[in-house]
Amino acid sequence: MSVHPELTETNVRLPPCAFDALAAVMARQGTSRDATVRRLLAEHVERQEQEYPEDRLTHISTVLRYPPPPRWRKDPRQDRPLRLRASTDLLQRARAVSLVLPGQYQRAFRDYQSRVLTDAVVTAIAVAEPFTDDFLDGLLPLLHHRAARNLWKLATAALCTGPELALLDEVEQVRDATAWTSHAVRGADAQHLLDVVTALEGEVAWHSPARFQVAANFARDMLTGPQADANERMLQEEGEAWELLYQDTLHADEEHRAHLRRGTTSYDWSGRGGGAVWRAERRVGLNHFEDWLTGRTQTQTDAAEYRIRPPGWVLSRPPGWHAVALAPTGTGRLPQPYAAWTNEGRALAFPTRNKLAVWPLEHRPGPPGFEPVPGAEVLLAAATCLKPEQVLGYIEALLIDWNHQFDTEDDPDLRLALDLPVGPAYDLGLISAEDRQRAMTEARAATLHHMDEIIDIFTGEGCDEEDLQYLRQTRGNFRQFKHAATRLNPWLGAQIQVHKATWQWPGLSVADEFLAGTSTDLVQWLATIAHARSSLIAQQSMQQAWSHAFERYAPRARSSRRRV
Repeated sequence: MSVHPELTETNVRLPPCAFDALAAVMARQGTSRDATVRRLLAEHVERQEQEYPEDRLTHISTVLRYPPPPRWRKDPRQDRPLRLRASTDLLQRARAVSLVLPGQYQRAFRDYQSRVLTDAVVTAIAVAEPFTDDFLDGLLPLLHHRAARNLWKLATAALCTGPELALLDEVEQVRDATAWTSHAVRGADAQHLLDVVTALEGEVAWHSPARFQVAANFARDMLTGPQADANERMLQEEGEAWELLYQDTLHADEEHRAHLRRGTTSYDWSGRGGGAVWRAERRVGLNHFEDWLTGRTQTQTDAAEYRIRPPGWVLSRPPGWHAVALAPTGTGRLPQPYAAWTNEGRALAFPTRNKLAVWPLEHRPGPPGFEPVPGAEVLLAAATCLKPEQVLGYIEALLIDWNHQFDTEDDPDLRLALDLPVGPAYDLGLISAEDRQRAMTEARAATLHHMDEIIDIFTGEGCDEEDLQYLRQTRGNFRQFKHAATRLNPWLGAQIQVHKATWQWPGLSVADEFLAGTSTDLVQWLATIAHARSSLIAQQSMQQAWSHAFERYAPRARSSRRRV
């Protein structure tokens, strides 16, 4: 909300002791809170911008996410809101120079949310007036960014899960075997593993309250007392001493690991680890997909098909269709005529490797050497409301060859099919009335069978006979049945889903349907359904990776693991 033509108002949340320090600065300078905060923030940003990114400063409370957010909705908060009124430019610059831990984003859920403005404000206050409380007392208050990230990396090593350790061990073997090998001759499989680990340790890293607790344990051990400054330098320099400490943490024995994890529960985080490995694989697969579309990798330029795993489907590129990667202008926009094409809905733009790519284009004589595929706006209409980072997933959905014989060895329970709701499928003439009725009957039977399985589970658990009788009576009404089951067992009730009447699409990709001259209404509907369905399948694939991680990596002794 704008409160002044030149100022934007927002809020940050700080520990109460930071307010005491801010009050001391206000009294010393005789300025209002708003003016004091703006001045401190402006001075902080100017100092940070003059430093190399890894040499910038952050406050220890940011690294440890202190005060922590409420565990439950009704729990009281330990922090306090501070109104921040500053120019939009200053706020953007403050965000740009603040600490973001691997896997954190500005708009994310709970543990994964970065607190860049809070970091800027709390660090600015701490530089002007140091502050402490019972939790912060004794801790080195200010850390350099690389040191802060390496402190966090120690916490990730201490809570590294089975799926992550398996990947890291595999990559360590690759690194040993290719230590003196150049990137060009290392091999695609080896490079793929290295890329996956880079993603795992960076943009897709998982977070939890336990990891912040372990980070606090490391901070207590390393960043207090007479050795605090030396240890911070060791974390910042990232030399041999740091590497030895990291490897010792990653492969610690049970006694040392228990010490590092003090204050946490015995909960097994394998699910989050398995999900993170899946996201890393997916991120690398999408990066290669971008390269395939843009022809960045020469060996992929002429390939008509590309398999992306996970989830394992095959993408088919229409002949002559290209994506062109362009450097944005000084204002961050596409150069002409590409900007006009995207504004007119004749092409899509998506970010790739600090550039913007435009798709689908065909070669043409004369500058700029490309033009939009004629009539492509029919395919792209459903993408008009998507964010730039969602566009690549939409393009992926348009190119999936749904008639391909998918290999589901990694995910045998995953259904890689384009299931269409039978109502619209019938209206568009894809199926007969008999096909629609058959699908509806089968879906109803599957839903009732699912309800019977739920009743059997409650019976086996010794559920009260009166409750069982009510479940049997409501078996024909899905809403009442689900409500009753959820009341008895919230977790089990959440698993109950109605089986929808669908028809499996027997055709090829949506792009192929467009090229075949299929009607505009059908192509646009297929594009919308394919995008929604592929997004759901990807979510299901990640959920299966989460579940399989628990099944495969049950808690067990780590002492037998290879020590690097």
